[in-house]
Amino acid sequence: MSGHSKWATTKRQKAVVDAKRGALFTKIANQIAIAARSGTDPNMNPSLAMMLEKARQANMPKVNIERAIARVADKSAAALIEETYEGYGPGGVGIIIEVATDNKNRTMPEVRNTLSKNGGRMADPGSVMFQFARKGFIEVSEKGEDAMMTALDSGAEDVEEGEDGLEIITGPSDLMKARQSLIDAGLTVTTAELRYIPTSTITVADADGEKLGRLLDALDDLDDVTAVHTNAE
Repeated sequence: MSGHSKWATTKRQKAVVDAKRGALFTKIANQIAIAARSGTDPNMNPSLAMMLEKARQANMPKVNIERAIARVADKSAAALIEETYEGYGPGGVGIIIEVATDNKNRTMPEVRNTLSKNGGRMADPGSVMFQFARKGFIEVSEKGEDAMMTALDSGAEDVEEGEDGLEIITGPSDLMKARQSLIDAGLTVTTAELRYIPTSTITVADADGEKLGRLLDALDDLDDVTAVHTNAE
């Protein structure tokens, strides 16, 4: 499968600077709380294990992680739900927006307004999603033929060399198994997560590219947004 380009997600992950640290930890904590509903033991819950790995990579304090997991048993905590919105951006590119929210009546208008203020618009459910496939996405620091062969042996569906290492695509249910196989083989896994990968991409003109970049940044800055994906090349 092709299509994992520089626009595959708003950012691999924002640099954890002081101004963004709290917002980033809130996003990750919400994802941990949702994943923990299926079990609080990461050895038995791959989704939770994946979120805990993301928290560690972001240097999230242990107390924040424990608080997020404990939210599952807190009957007074506001219920979090996962939603996926679809939209179009400058140049007609498709955008998938994942959110974790305790108030859809707040989140949807925020997403809609952010799109409209930055040259985009909301789309009807299903009108964009068919252009994407849910896949596992792994990045490793290593490059070269040996690393690529190791990635393929781990069960990868596709492997490409990016700026910072190899980008590996797996089936959604194979993500954690492939991740562990790569680690066991001595490769350095820097990212392991589920993403919406475009099945084909749209070439964006320079002027639209600048507008798209601003839109994706604005969406990613929304507190409830956990991931943004687009099929722009």
